[in-house]
Amino acid sequence: MKYLFEPKSIAVIGASRDERSVGFGILKNLVHGGFYDSPYCAPFVGKVYAINPKADEILGNKCYKSILDIEDKVDLAVVAVPAKIVPIVIKQCIKKKVGGVIIISAGFAEFNKQGKIMQDKIVSDLRKAKIPLVGPNCLGIINTANHMNASFAPTMPPGGSVGFISQSGALADSIIDWAVEEKYGFSKIISYGNKADLKIYDFIEYLDHDKETKAITLYIEGIDDGKKFMKIAKKCRKPIIALKAGKTGTGAKAISSHTGSLAGAYETYLAAFKQSNIIVAETVEELFDIAKAVANQPFTKDGIGIITNGGGCGVLCADYCEDFGLDVVELKEETLKRLDKSGMHPAYSRRNPLDLVGDALSERYESAINILLEEKYVNGLIVIQTLQTMTDPVANAKVIVEAQKKFPEKPIICVYMGGKFSKPCMKILEENGIPDYNDLRKAARAMRVLVKE
Repeated sequence: MKYLFEPKSIAVIGASRDERSVGFGILKNLVHGGFYDSPYCAPFVGKVYAINPKADEILGNKCYKSILDIEDKVDLAVVAVPAKIVPIVIKQCIKKKVGGVIIISAGFAEFNKQGKIMQDKIVSDLRKAKIPLVGPNCLGIINTANHMNASFAPTMPPGGSVGFISQSGALADSIIDWAVEEKYGFSKIISYGNKADLKIYDFIEYLDHDKETKAITLYIEGIDDGKKFMKIAKKCRKPIIALKAGKTGTGAKAISSHTGSLAGAYETYLAAFKQSNIIVAETVEELFDIAKAVANQPFTKDGIGIITNGGGCGVLCADYCEDFGLDVVELKEETLKRLDKSGMHPAYSRRNPLDLVGDALSERYESAINILLEEKYVNGLIVIQTLQTMTDPVANAKVIVEAQKKFPEKPIICVYMGGKFSKPCMKILEENGIPDYNDLRKAARAMRVLVKE
C-alpha cells in the first residue's frame, strides 16, 4: 500500500497533449495540482514521468516512449490507455518492477465477457509479480498529505481527517467539488472501480492504520467476500460509515452494468453492517455529516442537553432527538438553582431544552454550557444559535471551543442557524473539531450516532 499512497515517483502511462483527455488530466493534477484554482492544490512532492511514444514533452515534462526507458525506479504506474493496450503496458510495468499500479481505463469486466477475461489475466500477472492493483475503471487515488492527485478529478480537496472509499469515481468527483466549496477535509479519497485485485476491505485496513484518518466513509455497490469484509470492519479501530447503493431492484440492475458487481439483497448488507459496527447513512449528505461528527467528537452515553437562544428551535431539536431515541434529560433542581444564580434572564426556560432567550450574549452561553457539562447526568450538548441584533456569534463560538477543551469526554454539536453573518464563527467551530450543522435534524442525527447504548 505504501507504493500506492506514498510513492516517491509516479509514471503516467497514457499522458496526452489533448487537454480534454484523461491522460492529460492526470498529468496536470500531478505536476500542477489540479485544473481549477484552489488553495488546496499543490504539485505532487515526488517525481513525475510522462509516458507517450508520440510526444517529446507535455506540460514541461519530458516524455518517454515506454516505462522501460526510465532509468530510475518507478513506485507507482497510473495507466490511462485504451483497454486493448493495457495488457501490453502491464507486462512492461512488471518488467520494470513497479511498486503499484492504478488502471484508470474502462472496458473490462463492466463492459463484456472478453473484458472480464482480459481483466482476470492482468490481475493474475500482477499477483504473480506481487504488484498491487487499483481498478480498473476507476477515478484513481488522492492523498492530501503529500499532494498526490493520482486521478482525473478536477482539483484537490482540503486536507482533513475523513477517508472516503468509493466504488464510483463520478460520485467522488462531485464530492471533491463540494468539499472545496464547503471546506470539508479529507485525508484520502480512493476510487477502486471494478475491484479486480484490491478490495474495499484492503483499503479499510490501510486507513485503519493511517495516522491522518480518523473516520472512514464508504460508497458501496457490491462486496465480493462478505466474511472477510465483516472480519476487517469489526477489527477496525476507527468509525466506519457506509452508504449502500442498490436498495431497489432497479438500482441493483444498474450496478451490474456500472462496475460489474453483484449487488445482493439490501437487507443482507444491513445485517452485515450492524454485526460489523458500521454506521449506515441514507444519503450522500448524511454520509459526510455523520463522518464529521465521529471524526472529531467522543462517543458518549445517553443523556443530552440542548441550549438555545431561540425557543422554537429548541422545541424542534427536542422533537428530532426524541424521534432518534435520544433522552433529552430533565434538569435537576440543583442544576436549575446554579443556573438561577449565574445571571440567566428572568424569563429563561428553566428546563431542557434550555432557552436562554433571544438577547443572550456569550456570558450567558458560557454559564449555561459549563453548568450543564459539569453535571454527571448530562453526557453531551447540542448548542443552537439564532442570529439576532445583539448576538455575538464569534464570541459564542470561542466559548464553545473553550468548553470542549474543558470537557473533552463530552461531545458538543452545534447548529449555527443562518448564512452570511454566521460563516466566520462556523469556521472557528469547524477548525477546532466541533461539528456545525445548518439543520436541527442533522445535529440530532449526528448526536444519535455518538450515543452508544
